[in-house]
Amino acid sequence: MNDLDLTRIPQHIAVIMDGNGRWAAEKGQARSYGHQAGVETVRVITAECVRLGVKYLTLYTFSTENWNRPEEEVNTLMGLVLTSLEDEVLMKNNVRFRVIGDKGRLPQAVQQKLQEVEKNTAGNDAMTMTIALSYSSRWEIVQATKQQIKELCRNCQTTDELMEKMDETVTEETFSSYLTTAFMPDPDLLIRTGGELRVSNYLLWQIAYSELYFCNTFWPDFREKDLHLAISDYQQRQRRFGKTGTQVESEEN
Repeated sequence: MNDLDLTRIPQHIAVIMDGNGRWAAEKGQARSYGHQAGVETVRVITAECVRLGVKYLTLYTFSTENWNRPEEEVNTLMGLVLTSLEDEVLMKNNVRFRVIGDKGRLPQAVQQKLQEVEKNTAGNDAMTMTIALSYSSRWEIVQATKQQIKELCRNCQTTDELMEKMDETVTEETFSSYLTTAFMPDPDLLIRTGGELRVSNYLLWQIAYSELYFCNTFWPDFREKDLHLAISDYQQRQRRFGKTGTQVESEEN
């Protein structure tokens, strides 16, 4: 903690919470045991992010590809969503809860629980904690593309008019407004636990200029000190966004 510059805490941290199953296997337990342990880490890291001044925390909870996992594991994960979303934890830390992903594929009881927690925490403003549930970045980009094209088509009478309108209005900024993450800034820092070195179809558009941090710690073992190490590593980097280091230093001075 003493090594952190509290004036340079990343505004938005995204996390790929990996390693639950392998953590459980090392202990001779079923994968569900690891997922249950991972819930406690979510509570710990959420509270610590609020304390540090992080404004957005986005957690990769369940991908669209995860629907292909064994039915028992999927049912366990859906059950954890129902039992682990505790309003009192979010309210205690003044955290607003949001969810992104293909929510229509989720069990009805899960959809209702998500809506309930979103509504109950809508007034909280210390931090927004978002879970990516039944989420895939490619799915999100395809859906955003369809929505923007439909919007353009509704306001155009001919193909020529449509093409002209597209040239005028389709920009990175307007496209971003159709993404499920339109309510928050792009991540400053992406953390992946568990030792894997890939982004797994997560926020592909949004992490174009995010700083990436990979660690070997399994998610159930990830604690405050591990978060501090990730942020400390982030603070030692120079974010250039395509500029030279000299240009960035000149702007900062």
